[in-house]
Amino acid sequence: MNAPESHVVSTESPSPRFTKLLVAALVGVYLLVVVGATAALADAVRACSTWPLCSGSIADPQIAIALGHRLAAAIVAGLIVAATVVGWSQATTRVKRTLGFVLALYPIQIGVGAFVATTGVRGRLAELHLLTGAMIFVSLALALAWQLEAETGQFEARSTTPPADRAAHSDSSVPASAKAVASGRSAETGVVATVRAYYRLMKPRLMWLLCLVASAGMALAAGTKTEPLSVQTVLLTLGGGVLSIGASGTFNHVLERDVDRRMARTADRPLATDTVGVPNAIVFGVVLTIASIVLFAQLNATAALLGFGAIAFYSVVYTLVLKPNTVQNTVIGGVAGAIPALIGWAAVTGSIGWPGFVLAGVIFLWTPAHFYNLALAYQEDYERGGFPMMPIVRGESTTRKHIVYYLVATLLAANVLTALTPLGWLYASATVSLGAVFLWTVVRLHRERTDQAAFRAFHASNAYLGAILTAVIIDMMVL
Repeated sequence: MNAPESHVVSTESPSPRFTKLLVAALVGVYLLVVVGATAALADAVRACSTWPLCSGSIADPQIAIALGHRLAAAIVAGLIVAATVVGWSQATTRVKRTLGFVLALYPIQIGVGAFVATTGVRGRLAELHLLTGAMIFVSLALALAWQLEAETGQFEARSTTPPADRAAHSDSSVPASAKAVASGRSAETGVVATVRAYYRLMKPRLMWLLCLVASAGMALAAGTKTEPLSVQTVLLTLGGGVLSIGASGTFNHVLERDVDRRMARTADRPLATDTVGVPNAIVFGVVLTIASIVLFAQLNATAALLGFGAIAFYSVVYTLVLKPNTVQNTVIGGVAGAIPALIGWAAVTGSIGWPGFVLAGVIFLWTPAHFYNLALAYQEDYERGGFPMMPIVRGESTTRKHIVYYLVATLLAANVLTALTPLGWLYASATVSLGAVFLWTVVRLHRERTDQAAFRAFHASNAYLGAILTAVIIDMMVL
């Protein structure tokens, strides 16, 4: 971040209670929407045909679920009313209008739910019930994002460096500590140092998460098949995935080696320090590419094409076209991280189904909510590299607001996955609980506006995605 921003002392809004109530209401609505999309609630509604109470015993698990859902809806209604009352004097006009819309829509949501419960009519009405809940969730999220922007947007530390001059920064602008680390790396010798350098070319930190994405895709696809997922399919998919990630990372190192030398966080990379020569790195990347395609081809042609597409997109489209030329580089670049979900699905089925697309959509939408935090923390570094990242071009306040937008979109996509698949309570619990943690760290980022807050939200985003992907795998395994 720019120096003025990194040392800002946290300043609470005139009514932090308003924001807390909005967050609580938002999480509550999301809980209702996620539970409403599960098959368990549909079974519970059939068991409880009266409203608002049930005629059966609460000892019956399905009756307990139905009553719990209705009690939660009543509590959330109270939170929405309380947020509106508490924050009305501080809220901006569009926030007030949005809350008014929510207050008008919520009784309709309750009424549709009551009608479905008492009449047994489902189909389109049940879908309308979920859609209305999603509209309430989005409206509350917009109110929260706009309110946070109104409260903290004045603390803006926009860059004053003209865009055309950013790439002109010399190597002398790199902090001395980064130069020392880079020098130390380049001085290493021996077989161990060489192996470490090539290993770093493969960007191993990305591997565990992207392999988890592919594993979740395989698990979802295996749920549509009668035969169990074979060990061979898993090994070929993950092996090909590791090699394709390694190839993409290597080509990225080659193409960005000059820029890497200007940035503190990348100045010690193997090509930036000339630990590995460019010709050797290119050969290494080509070998990894061929090996990954060979492994994927043993599964099917679709997986092989997707694997090659992932390498080409990250290495060429993202690295050469998007990253240095558009502020939307992070958004569109999310395609690279989403493709492993499709590879996992295709590895099992030979094609691509809707659940695979939705899982890929979750990853795509999660990427900006995740990476914008890193862009805030390393704003000065990206400016030295000449990259038009969101905080540099649009400002930090806008970036923080967009993190909320993409986080909400991610949560909605995760809920669509609930509706399309037989995922159970573990997944529902993970997306609600870790989603709430992620949201709260983003709210704290708005309040604190520090590097530490940005890293906190960054790690929370990793925890959220890791948790829901693990839950997908476990839920599908126990079906």
